[in-house]
Amino acid sequence: MKSIFTIHAGEYLVGEYLEKKYKKYNIWIPSKDTGIDLLVTNADNSKSVSLQVKYSKDFLITEGREYQEKLYAVGWWTLNADKIRKSKADYWVFVFHNLNKRKMQYLLISPKELLKKLKAIHPKKKTIQTYLTVTKDMKCWETRGLKKEDLILIAYGSYKNKTRDFTKYLNVWDKALKELKKTGRGT
Repeated sequence: MKSIFTIHAGEYLVGEYLEKKYKKYNIWIPSKDTGIDLLVTNADNSKSVSLQVKYSKDFLITEGREYQEKLYAVGWWTLNADKIRKSKADYWVFVFHNLNKRKMQYLLISPKELLKKLKAIHPKKKTIQTYLTVTKDMKCWETRGLKKEDLILIAYGSYKNKTRDFTKYLNVWDKALKELKKTGRGT
């Protein structure tokens, strides 16, 4: 068994957030790497939601000065399409850490939906480099490979592209954890 103190920053930040916001739920850390980083259960441990957590430092500083002030955070992840496809997690959680605001934003998406969207944007890639950008008006976009003009449109709220739009997955904890509200064991 590995030490539980080997959890990475993203797992810690998600666990800490869940403990504060959802006090009636239990947060569990697996003793070995199974592709599930955290398990969240209801009070009687009869229902669970499994999470695969991905953390990125904030790359906001690398964005263009003419629109940087309109963005909240920018993350960069390298993902393996086969691992997403085979994932047993209910949700993949991408953690955005804005150092200036010291407040996290979280993107929660099922592995199936994640792979579908990323494959539509980056077809034929086994290893997917993805940039996810959160704007100050709390919109989330996949921005890898976009031109500067498109990034400016995103920053100012004028960009339209359903495939690259990840906003509906931003901070949807209540939706992700709704199954936990149902009690099990005959109650």
